[in-house]
Amino acid sequence: MTVKLSMTQEEEKRAVFLDRSAPLLCPSILSSDLADLAASVRGLEGQLDMVHCDVMDGHYVPNLTFGPPVIRALAKHTDKPLDVHLMVTNPDELLNLYAEAGATTLVVHVEAVRHAQRTLARIRELGCFAGLSLNPGTPLESVKWLLPDLDMILLMSVNPGFGGQSFIPQVMDKIREARRMIEASGYPVRLQVDGGVDPENAQDLVRAGADMLVAGSAIFGSPSPKDAARELRRLIRQARLQL
Repeated sequence: MTVKLSMTQEEEKRAVFLDRSAPLLCPSILSSDLADLAASVRGLEGQLDMVHCDVMDGHYVPNLTFGPPVIRALAKHTDKPLDVHLMVTNPDELLNLYAEAGATTLVVHVEAVRHAQRTLARIRELGCFAGLSLNPGTPLESVKWLLPDLDMILLMSVNPGFGGQSFIPQVMDKIREARRMIEASGYPVRLQVDGGVDPENAQDLVRAGADMLVAGSAIFGSPSPKDAARELRRLIRQARLQL
């Protein structure tokens, strides 16, 4: 008789990231009701795959958001993986803190690290998936030789620092090029897009090669965030099936 062992909650969170059967919707809590983050996330129950947490330090970007205590508190109120995006000038000094707080992924900006390969290795040592984020003007060449050390690339489709910005159209070609680069490498690197994602462009982003979409104001700025998330999730899964 074969006994099926149940996965731990941490294993279940990792399985979400590793499952390539459908693109992932990652609502950004930056646009949610910051006075009640737990309720905002719970309100999307069943219609989200990961919770995107934009960490800003007021130096790398002109805004301040969430420290490790907030991430730790939020982790107690959701069984979804926490996708932690560090928009900070000193990511290497903060990796341990956010990993311990409950991050499933840790994404740092290639523009903010001196030795990216070392940083990525450290993230993996901490048990998190390792990602590099590129601002709109940063060329893909900056991550080309790091693909073996990466679990995901995050392409910013707005200039980082604030929610509610409009998608920069030329990033669409960058997404296509990134997907070609990943496929040619043979490494199982996820491709996330963050900035100006909405129902009008979500399917085009998936068709271009994105398999993780971050959406903030398109969800939490809606009269019914859960309905907005449901529709976005439907659209991106439909687009994936049409590929």
